[in-house]
This record gives sequence, structure tokens and C-alpha cells, in this order.
Amino acid sequence: MARRRGASGHPELLEPLPERRKQGLVEHVDRPIADDLGNPSRPWRAVDTLMLMERRGTITAAMRQWAEDFRVRFRRGRLDALRAADPGRVPGAGNLNLAESSVVARDLVWRDICRAGGLASPGGSILWHVDGLEVSLKEWALTGGWRGKPLSQEKASGILVGVLGLFVRHDR
Repeated sequence: MARRRGASGHPELLEPLPERRKQGLVEHVDRPIADDLGNPSRPWRAVDTLMLMERRGTITAAMRQWAEDFRVRFRRGRLDALRAADPGRVPGAGNLNLAESSVVARDLVWRDICRAGGLASPGGSILWHVDGLEVSLKEWALTGGWRGKPLSQEKASGILVGVLGLFVRHDR
């Protein structure tokens, strides 16, 4: 990100570099939040599939919130693709166990995947890949996210809407 020094001597965020903009839509956060030093800040954020779908009226705020909560459990369970090297493979590091909260989060994610029909179902697959791993809906559809056969983006969107609707209705 491009930076410059403000009157206070602190770097001020100008805007994302062109290379970042090529990766997808980014925008300022709606209202100021506190930075690491407690100063007000308006950082940039990536606009994801769920945010776009809510803005278009394809999903409700409750559906987006359920999906965001699932994503948090997915990350807490350490199921995302961003991982460090396994320290358990380093001689003398011993056997490292997952924290209890990670185990609970994994159990909750697996419960939701099973309720959606399992990983081999369209609902379970889209939850895992699009919501959990944050693969774009378009990429999931075109690369054969379910049964290895490409789907139209409209069908993929319908699958996601159906799954989120199911969970919001049953989790009230």
C-alpha cells in the first residue's frame, strides 16, 4: 500500500497499489476504527462474495452473518489453507495438540458440513470452499467445485443461497 507521512509523523494510508486492485474490489471501512495505537483509522478491506451478495439483495443480513460465523469457526479450527510448517515434525518439538477451542470449532464446522449434506454434496462443498476457504463463487463453479463438473455461476449462487437459507431458518 502506498504511504506518506502526515503532520503527526504517522504514516497515512493513501490507497491500495494497482497490484492489489487487480486481485479484486477493495474499499474503505464504513466508519473509523481504532488502530494498534488507539488512533482513529479507516483501513481498506477486500469486498468478498458474501458482502456483494448481501448488497445485491441475493442474501439477507442474517444469512451473511451465519456465513461469517461459519468462517470464524473454520479459521479457529485451523481448517484454512494458510498454515505454518508443522512444528511436530521438528526433532525435539514433541507432539503439539490443537487447543480445545480449535477442536470444538472443527466439530462445529464438521456438524454444519454434514447438515448441508456432507463434503460430497453441493451444499457441503460450497460451504467448505467458498465460505471456509474463501474461493470465489465463480472459481468454485468453473473448476467443478461439485462432482468435478463446471456449473454456471447462477447455479452456484443458488446453491449458496439455498444452504445459507437452510441454516438461518433452522438455527433461529
